[in-house]
Amino acid sequence: MKRTVIVLSLALFLNLVFISCNSEPSLQRYFVDHQEQPGFIAQDLPISMVEIDKTEFTEAQQEAFKSVRRLNFLGFNVDDTNTVNYEAELSNVRSILKQEQYKDLMEFSDKGRKILVKYIGDEEEAEEVVVFGSAGNMGFAVVRILGDDMSPEKMMTLAEVLNKANVDETQLKEMLTFLSK
Repeated sequence: MKRTVIVLSLALFLNLVFISCNSEPSLQRYFVDHQEQPGFIAQDLPISMVEIDKTEFTEAQQEAFKSVRRLNFLGFNVDDTNTVNYEAELSNVRSILKQEQYKDLMEFSDKGRKILVKYIGDEEEAEEVVVFGSAGNMGFAVVRILGDDMSPEKMMTLAEVLNKANVDETQLKEMLTFLSK
């Protein structure tokens, strides 16, 4: 009995050591570490709180919307006093998003703003979708889209419909204010 307890304790200890040895920073950890930092703005929003007119949604669009559970937003606002910090933080986020687990979904530029959409998972199911946008004169923003039974295809469908949808902007006020600066 004593030997079993020692073996189990040793196994648990080694398991914890190997788990904690993962030195790659995660986007989730980045969010937690920076949400209270100066220059950052963070918002966590359950999708159920987003008022959106779904009467015109197709069945596929309804399914895509229902697959999303929550949105995590983190933004960094750049100004003349924090450009060095901005460049460092931008580099940190880019290095996290270059990790092998983040697969490319799409990338585009619009009026000096770069938008990158990545996901964690496979072509059938995405565990997390990440939208990263940056503009040298505004800063950067990262949105983590979390849900169940999400797929990259569903997220593309959802992006198209949300672009045309009538969204109640009062719930997204902080995010929209940040992005329109």
